[in-house]
Amino acid sequence: MHDPNNPDPFTPDDLQTMSALAIDAWQSGVDRDWSVPAGTLEWSCLRTAAHTVDCVFSYALFLASRKVDAYPGGFDELRALPDATAADMVDNLRAVTTMLWAVIATAEPEARAAIGAWSRVETGGPNDFAARGALEMSLHTHDIATGLHVPFAPPPDVAQRLRDHTSTWPGQVPVEPSADAWSDVLESSGRAQTR
Repeated sequence: MHDPNNPDPFTPDDLQTMSALAIDAWQSGVDRDWSVPAGTLEWSCLRTAAHTVDCVFSYALFLASRKVDAYPGGFDELRALPDATAADMVDNLRAVTTMLWAVIATAEPEARAAIGAWSRVETGGPNDFAARGALEMSLHTHDIATGLHVPFAPPPDVAQRLRDHTSTWPGQVPVEPSADAWSDVLESSGRAQTR
């Protein structure tokens, strides 16, 4: 999915940076009310966090499977228990981001797996899965941080690599790149700009 002409792809190191920032943001709001809406979403911050954990876990499963014609079968989503807390979400985000990073870091560079099933199944390599996990995690961390009124701001260089790596993916709104790459990422996802 990544444009091979782009010499600066999103990397596993970038995923680690985004994961640490997301975990810090969630942790900084752990004592707040997670039943409030996550930004402009209808979901609560807690429900959005559970969805995020499931998504990141799924990307690790997809790449580890090396299945290229469809998603791995036989499983449904990873679901939070009814009594799961915000602290549980922080712990589980740390766990699944570590798993995704490990699967990516140990994959051979030419590894491929189904990364999305939009109009057709798309496959991606390790750096694509780093970007996919980071995109989902960072957008929903933005939502949660907005709902909890805690800071979350990815470094400009990491945001630029994420924007450039994912800008042509299905579901992304075309955006003219600006000097504020994180705002571009938000706008491309249909979220309000931070500019």
